[in-house]
Amino acid sequence: MDQKAFGVAINCMDGRVQIPVIEFLKKEFGLDYVDAVTEPGPNKILAENREQATVESIKRRVAISVKKHGSKIVALVAHFDCAGNPADKTVQLDQLYQAEKTVESWGLNTRIVRLWVDENWQVHIVQ
Repeated sequence: MDQKAFGVAINCMDGRVQIPVIEFLKKEFGLDYVDAVTEPGPNKILAENREQATVESIKRRVAISVKKHGSKIVALVAHFDCAGNPADKTVQLDQLYQAEKTVESWGLNTRIVRLWVDENWQVHIVQ
């Protein structure tokens, strides 16, 4: 049986961003499957790192993806018109950097990519 490539997306629960993010990750990184960990405005939750029960829940679900499915990529997603995190793009991109620090602290030994989904539902890597 051949090994399938997995990644995991920490994404907003907003249905508009699910398919674009999954399709982008599959194409850009050669993934077969993308596990979904969703919350409203997860970049804000992970950046602030205050809602410990929610942060631990995200961490637990990402760890399952990494340990059981062998996910090598963790995508952190922020998007235009987010109801759970109505901040503007500049603030959300800053939150992505802070969220990355939180995820790095989990020691999962995976590549972390930051993604922005724009007003046309196009996905962009945030450098």
